[in-house]
Amino acid sequence: MPYQLPPLPYAYDALEPYIDAQTMQLHHDKHHQAYITNLNAALKDYPQFDNLTIEELLRHINDVPEQIRTTVRNQGGGHANHQLFWKILRRNEGAQPTGALAAAIQDNFGSFEQFQATFEEAGTKHFGSGWVFLVVNPANGKLEVFSRPNQDSVLFEGKPALLANDVWEHAYYLKYQNRRAEYLHSWWNVVDWDVVAHRLEGIKAGKSQL
Repeated sequence: MPYQLPPLPYAYDALEPYIDAQTMQLHHDKHHQAYITNLNAALKDYPQFDNLTIEELLRHINDVPEQIRTTVRNQGGGHANHQLFWKILRRNEGAQPTGALAAAIQDNFGSFEQFQATFEEAGTKHFGSGWVFLVVNPANGKLEVFSRPNQDSVLFEGKPALLANDVWEHAYYLKYQNRRAEYLHSWWNVVDWDVVAHRLEGIKAGKSQL
């Protein structure tokens, strides 16, 4: 079946004042939908991919015919990244991770504050459009922060994401203009740490995560 836009799990204004309603509506209804529309168009003549989840498709990107691979990489990555993005957001001022997630962040970054600084620096210094991720490295179980350009997905690298922030200008420009660092710092107020912790539990249990 063609990929479909998942409904936003909250109202457009649910993340105010940190992310404004107009940005949420345009970001979800227009930008995310465009990635899905373009992905479906690229795959319409390739029924062998009809039953794959977006995660399965991107994990096997090298099996996609070369003539559509770049399109699938870009548009499919956009779909996957945004699908994760909406899941890990809710208005949550001042909240911090607890339990196993807090312990993992402490072990890997020294403190929650140092993790935040590392994540914000990766986003601020990222050149052009892209994403910042917190992932689990399956080789050693360590948490890692890095940025990737455009709509590249961490699924290409086999590193499941716990957290992702969109640093394309369409994600923040209506409210923050060119102040990406301010957006990144404010964004912590809309991270749903319960969802992030649940993702870590799933990854540790060997469950596939998108």
